[in-house]
Amino acid sequence: MFGRFERMVAGRYLRARRGERFASIIAIFSLIGIALGVATLIIVMSVMNGFKADLMGRILGLHGDLTVYGYGRPIEVYENDVAAIRQVPGVKSVIPMVQGTVLVEAGRFSSGAEMQGVSQQSLRDWTALSSGIIAGSLNNFTGDDAVAIGTTMADRAGLTIGSPITLLSPDGQATPFGTMPRVKTYHVAAIFDANWNDYNSSIVLMPLPAAQKFLMLGSSAVSLIQVSTDDPSNVQPTRKAIAERLEDPRLRVLDWTQSANGFLDAVTVEQNVMFLILTLIILVAAFNVISSLIMMVKDKTRDIAVLRTLGASRGAIMRIFLMCGASVGIVGTVTGSALGIAFALNIERIRQWLQSLTGTNLFNPEVYFLERLPAKLVWFQVWEVIGMSLALSLLATLYPSWRAARTDPIEALRHE
Repeated sequence: MFGRFERMVAGRYLRARRGERFASIIAIFSLIGIALGVATLIIVMSVMNGFKADLMGRILGLHGDLTVYGYGRPIEVYENDVAAIRQVPGVKSVIPMVQGTVLVEAGRFSSGAEMQGVSQQSLRDWTALSSGIIAGSLNNFTGDDAVAIGTTMADRAGLTIGSPITLLSPDGQATPFGTMPRVKTYHVAAIFDANWNDYNSSIVLMPLPAAQKFLMLGSSAVSLIQVSTDDPSNVQPTRKAIAERLEDPRLRVLDWTQSANGFLDAVTVEQNVMFLILTLIILVAAFNVISSLIMMVKDKTRDIAVLRTLGASRGAIMRIFLMCGASVGIVGTVTGSALGIAFALNIERIRQWLQSLTGTNLFNPEVYFLERLPAKLVWFQVWEVIGMSLALSLLATLYPSWRAARTDPIEALRHE
């Protein structure tokens, strides 16, 4: 399509000579703009993908794919419901759980928290937490005075294995002087790191019998049943099968698409908006390509007339300037893609290096919920960004190239 003569002339035009450097400087800035736009778009989309995937993994790992609970009341005789749920095909694990709001006190430390009561075996099966035990052992997670806390709470309160911790429950016993809250002192048996700041700072785990006793529930009652499945992406059939197996019609089965989908949809909308906003960077750089090509055509009007007089066709002139503009777009896109991919693959190392260099926390887990900066490259999106950048760059060259091909050699050489 592009002949040797056309490639030679386009190469000469791209190499600026004295008196023609202004248009070349604009072309260089256009190249830099396209490269930065492509790199920024790939990095931001990768971070958004990583944030969404990590957040979804944490939500499903810590909250389960399905939740069975009653309408404002505990689940009575939960053993029958647990046995029925385990018989449903696709169910991986079932964790009966007691939940309640408590006040945690340890020395001068005082904070509200959520107490969750699970059995020792259920906690072992709960890999999102059991795999993150950093101190102590689950073997000690038994009895009436053992609890497990997150690493953030332990650091703030100065707690270690064996340290005493006092829990106060607002649900207490009625007395002539009013309702007296229940107060009991426990000892830290394990410290976990869930890689989620909310869990690390505000969750207290307690053996199920002790939690039932502390919250004044019967030994056969729990607050909810947490269920994990083999295929979280196709959880609706399992939810319907569990609902049919439950004997109590007042129990409700809620899957993650109903409880957490709104939050994940918000992340998806934000991702799409960021894609549109950052695309404007590439669009602005494409307009710079138009400006530089128009100036180049203006400077090369006499050259175009001479080439036309020597026999060059309008198509040849158009292809020459198409190559000039497309070269800027291709080089900028390739450079930006390489920079963006390399940055996305090493973003956590770069963040740690910048933190050590500046001495500031660039990714506060208390704000962003996660302990590290995630990034996930989706190659389809990368190719989508590359294709969009090349398309915009090519479209930006069409009008200036067409104007160059329409140059009348007689008018251009009239006053020479």
